[in-house]
Amino acid sequence: MEGSLYSCIYVTTLLLLYTSLSHICFAQYEHWPYYPEYHEVQQEPPQPQRPPDIPKIYLRLSGEKRKHNEGRVEVYYNEEWGTVCDDDFSIHAAHVVCRELGYMEALSWFPSSKYGKGEGRIWLDNVNCNGKEETLAACTSNGWGISDCKHTEDVGVVCSGKRIPGFKLDKSLINHIEQLNIQIEDIRIRPVLSAHRKRIPVTEGYVEVKDEGSWKQICNIGWTPTDSRVVCGMFGFPNERKYNNRVYKMLSQRRKLKYWPYSVNCTGNEAHVSSCKLGDRIIVDMKRNQSCQHGMPVVVSCTPGRAFAPSSNTGFRKAFRLEQPLVRLKGGANIGEGRVEVLKNGEWGTICDDRWNLLSASVVCRELGFGSAKEALTGAKLGQGMGPIHMNEIQCSGLEKSITDCSFNIQSQGCNHEEDAAVRCNIPAMGFQNQVRLRGGRSPNEGRVEILMERNGTLRWGTVCSDGWGTVEAMIVCRQLGLGFASHAFQETWYWHGDVSADDVVLSGVKCSGTEMSLSHCRHHGTELNCPKGGGRFAAGVSCSETAPDLVLNAPLVEHTTYLEDRPMFLLQCALEENCLSSTAATTHPNTGYRRLLRFSSQIHNTGQSDFRPKNGRHAWVWHDCHRHYHSMEVFTHYDLLSLNGTKVAEGHKASFCLEDSECESDIQKQYACANFGEQGITLGCWDVYRHDIDCQWIDITDVAPGDYLFQVIINPNYEVAESDYSNNVMKCRSRYDGQRIWMYNCHIGGSLGTETEDKFSQFAGLLNNQLSL
Repeated sequence: MEGSLYSCIYVTTLLLLYTSLSHICFAQYEHWPYYPEYHEVQQEPPQPQRPPDIPKIYLRLSGEKRKHNEGRVEVYYNEEWGTVCDDDFSIHAAHVVCRELGYMEALSWFPSSKYGKGEGRIWLDNVNCNGKEETLAACTSNGWGISDCKHTEDVGVVCSGKRIPGFKLDKSLINHIEQLNIQIEDIRIRPVLSAHRKRIPVTEGYVEVKDEGSWKQICNIGWTPTDSRVVCGMFGFPNERKYNNRVYKMLSQRRKLKYWPYSVNCTGNEAHVSSCKLGDRIIVDMKRNQSCQHGMPVVVSCTPGRAFAPSSNTGFRKAFRLEQPLVRLKGGANIGEGRVEVLKNGEWGTICDDRWNLLSASVVCRELGFGSAKEALTGAKLGQGMGPIHMNEIQCSGLEKSITDCSFNIQSQGCNHEEDAAVRCNIPAMGFQNQVRLRGGRSPNEGRVEILMERNGTLRWGTVCSDGWGTVEAMIVCRQLGLGFASHAFQETWYWHGDVSADDVVLSGVKCSGTEMSLSHCRHHGTELNCPKGGGRFAAGVSCSETAPDLVLNAPLVEHTTYLEDRPMFLLQCALEENCLSSTAATTHPNTGYRRLLRFSSQIHNTGQSDFRPKNGRHAWVWHDCHRHYHSMEVFTHYDLLSLNGTKVAEGHKASFCLEDSECESDIQKQYACANFGEQGITLGCWDVYRHDIDCQWIDITDVAPGDYLFQVIINPNYEVAESDYSNNVMKCRSRYDGQRIWMYNCHIGGSLGTETEDKFSQFAGLLNNQLSL
């Protein structure tokens, strides 16, 4: 009996290991929007019978889209396309529309021509559905073409990204309809040649569509490079390239293939194949039982962006310098997403979201080495910028090389940073999410970090050593899993019980820069692990969040409020106790001495996506009796005065003695106030003001000689609290001190200037060799 039990455990262990390994091996086949759950055997949803008196119609989503699965509802009836009025329309009707298009359900719907005004007839008005109808035509309405609406009332819907498994399209009228969008269950690039099957990401292979539950090839008759461009863009690649056609032709002649009976007609600017038009039906060769006479399966070969070069071709023979980029993404949790910023006259600025759509967003994505856009975001969904607004009302054809080639309104009147545009791009499937997991947490967004690593020639799951584990490392784990930002990094996880078989440490000495896509890309110890406390309850853990705050200092205010004060020592006893003065202050006579203070006001904005809260709860705050306040963070800000060669000549620091909402944008209410021992934090859309006349809001420059200096402020310097962007936590100014007065000029936030402009600033300050990071 005991032997049988051990045999059972052994077989189970092998099966689990095989399952883990297969996830890694087959990761290259898991492409967006290829949903693994749909590749399992599933029961098809019951198809209600269409009453005989209900006319056959077709639907499509049109207009100014920000996602491929949304748009203005258009109906094909009586050989003419028309729209639907928003009167009496409901989420139930939206569900019917989305299911008729092959999506699982509707997420929302919008009245008043949100996606632009349609043309032609308004076919349906006062539509009432119970949500169970097979077709929109089965819902009650005023009747076909009977409407008192205008196209300003055209309705739109947003469908879920998940497709109905085994979706069947009514093909009875397809050959009679022009401009019908492609409706398929799924699409993939399947690598055929052995050299490409081993590569991650998959860049070349057959284009296959899932139609009525089975995978089918597409005939290459009528296929053009514009069609390949759309497919490559969907899978995260900016461009298509040529391939060896003869090899694939020989291969196709040896295999029995099953073709999809339609062709594809794309213009090349579509962000998703569902926005392309369905082409002609392919002639069936009855003898060979195939539908691609004189043709072969469509093959695409895509060019990956530099960050996603296939693993077998990493590295470059010649060193080269990248050109100064004209566009960048900021504030996003994952690679390929963020607020869109453009460079103009040496200064980075945002773009207004007026008319922002998938076409323009896709130009940005491809310019940066990603695929087409998955989503064009409006309303500062990924945080607000602080600089100028450079572009407004952008209109692109979708084929431009750069967003700066599109037409736009140079005036941004009426726009503010609450309207900053952002984007989520399609990126290649790299399989990184299968190499790490969270275990033991209360939700899928938290837990002990377990990573799959090769040890002694075997892939095995294990824990990560928590020595030196911090917010930056936790951020990489959350990014790798697609869970957003890290809200906390834990160095003890005794309360989260993971897999007992994964208790051993398999990764130690982890140190990340913050830009990595995978934890294994961070610096770490090699085969010789070093973790004194070991794994188990001392393993690294994380808690992830979809949003994060972002603190930014108001640089002009610092520049305008700087001044010097000679303050008597007897008024600085509390500041001395809290180490807010230089070391020589301890020897200054308390009654007759004084200190020269460089004072200024700071206004710290939270422009991110969630509130900024101290890392520690109030139970861990430290009471300072002298100033009669709590310190909620050990160090909140660093103030440094540097010589032109980068040497620190004077410093200050600001403990977060009162982190609160001093002021807020007009539509936001204050939530945090220090009075009466209240909660501390900065609400999204609010700012905390440290006035120039507050203790410790200074640098003690008593011992500093006259000269030229660099003044630097760093917020949240130890990364105690997670933020969506740390680069803008630094502010720099040029400073001149003549012994009696001080001038502050050229103050700017880290990352706000272009590389050339910043180089000139550093060169002028004599700092090029020191490369002080912004």
